[in-house]
Amino acid sequence: MISRQELEGHWNEVKGRIQERWGQITENELQQARGDANQLVGVLQQRTGETRREIEDFLEAATAESEGAAARAAETAREYADQASAAMREGYDQVASSVKHGYSEAEGMVRRNPMESVAVAFGAGIITGVIVGLTLKSR
Repeated sequence: MISRQELEGHWNEVKGRIQERWGQITENELQQARGDANQLVGVLQQRTGETRREIEDFLEAATAESEGAAARAAETAREYADQASAAMREGYDQVASSVKHGYSEAEGMVRRNPMESVAVAFGAGIITGVIVGLTLKSR
């Protein structure tokens, strides 16, 4: 027999499957039995004439299908998260590699041309100082 927790946890799916199979069941009848498996089975027995066992089997199958769909959705979400994580790691590795390469290039240039490098750094410092000074003066 289906438990109250299973029925409540999958109510919308179960309700939809009931209405697909037994179109004569009204929304009000389903709402009266919501969460109470025995009452739901009783209502379905009265309205459809099917046996208690047939109805219970149907309800158990409906909740099992819902659980399977939820498990598939969770697995798909995990797969997407894993793919996103792998893509982020790959992007991070590419950026780290580019930074290391750029640092090596700059270091090599400074070693090959130390005087020019000092002159460029000095010029950049002067320009930065002038810009900061003008910005602060205008306030």
